[in-house]
Amino acid sequence: MAASAPGSAWGPLRLGIPGLFLRRPPRSLCARVRRLPGPAVSGRSVAAASGPGLSGSDLYCLELLRKRDYEGYLCSLLLPAESRNSAFALRAFNVELAQVKDSVSEKTIGLMRMQFWKKTVEDIYCDNPPHQPVAIELWKAVKRHNLTKRWLLKIIDEREKNLDDKAYHNIQELENYAENTQSSLLYLTLEILGIKDLHADHAASHIGKAQGIVTCLRATPYHGSRRKVFLPMDICMLARSFHRSVPVKAFPAFLPTVSLEDYLKKIQRVDFDIFHPSLQQKNALLPLSLYIRSWRKRY
Repeated sequence: MAASAPGSAWGPLRLGIPGLFLRRPPRSLCARVRRLPGPAVSGRSVAAASGPGLSGSDLYCLELLRKRDYEGYLCSLLLPAESRNSAFALRAFNVELAQVKDSVSEKTIGLMRMQFWKKTVEDIYCDNPPHQPVAIELWKAVKRHNLTKRWLLKIIDEREKNLDDKAYHNIQELENYAENTQSSLLYLTLEILGIKDLHADHAASHIGKAQGIVTCLRATPYHGSRRKVFLPMDICMLARSFHRSVPVKAFPAFLPTVSLEDYLKKIQRVDFDIFHPSLQQKNALLPLSLYIRSWRKRY
């Protein structure tokens, strides 16, 4: 997928994207990519890039996502306009759950927060969301797209189990965690896009597992001692095998694979040294790479 090699000029060799110009890109491509907000922009700039009329709870979700899940934020910006706010709400919900573990000093407090979100989901489907920004926006998304409650509860349940902070005994346990969190998030994103397709679901399952494993690699230096990332690579290849069968409308849901493969390429270049300083640097070309994949309708 998109490489992170620096370069000021456009071209397949500079960007490491073979055959990029088999078709002539639109003249406005560079200008449109420049308008994608960076991680340090203001709330006003974010709202301008994301669409008119953002205020209150929806802006809260967008800002939360920009600060805590920048890659997910960029991918959401490239979704169709009618799906964007719902995607922000969904990913903000995921961020709220993900940060519970690191923001509490006792497991009991974490369990209480998870219980709050379980009740919140139940209340959302009873049209009685609590007065909390993410909950309000998630309720809107559920109403707008008829999202499946089961996937939301799976994410909460799996995050709750993860509060124990136990190491995964084998790769199957890690895959199960990724399936119930990252893949569930992708299933819901497909629903937001109006996609009901078996091949898209299969791709989402494998991509979600790969995302979970790569996230574990990025967050846990212990895995670097194994010096292997072959399993995520295999999952990515398996996900790509569905490429020709997956509906084109589903491709935006899978844009997170761009940053996923970028990290795997980086870790290979530094001989699987997960402590290498270069792995902590943001990829300045990520917005451009995402836009190119979005334009080419590839993942």
